[in-house]
Amino acid sequence: MKIKCPDCPGPAELSDDFNSVKCSKCSLDMTYGEYVRYIAYKDAKYRDILSDYKP
Repeated sequence: MKIKCPDCPGPAELSDDFNSVKCSKCSLDMTYGEYVRYIAYKDAKYRDILSDYKP
């Protein structure tokens, strides 16, 4: 599934099992939990998702 890459304008790929997020354009590679925390701290409009996400 394609999702927003937090580091570049390209799309990142979320694995089918929701375990990893990778972007071939900027070499982003992290777990989904790391991605949720990273994007929430990087962009204020996503901060409210931290309270909904329990790793």
